[in-house]
Amino acid sequence: MLKKNKKTKIIDEFKTHDKDTGSPEVQAGVLTEQIKKLTLHLKKHAKDNHSRYGLLKMVAKRKKLLDYLRKEDEKRHETLLKKLDLKK
Repeated sequence: MLKKNKKTKIIDEFKTHDKDTGSPEVQAGVLTEQIKKLTLHLKKHAKDNHSRYGLLKMVAKRKKLLDYLRKEDEKRHETLLKKLDLKK
């Protein structure tokens, strides 16, 4: 779970307009940060299978968001991948 101020910073970084909180860019940015945090947790606690299941669900959801964005607007998709430092 991300803290409110961290999540607000991510939203400010990825938003497309002033009141944007739900665009695919924002959602993927928040999910990426949660995935990074959970990955660090799983490096310490390798047998935490409940968290591993949650991580897999988050990765799948982010993939769906990125696929949707690629289908809708290729340029926004490429920009987001560079910002998130992800591969295709």
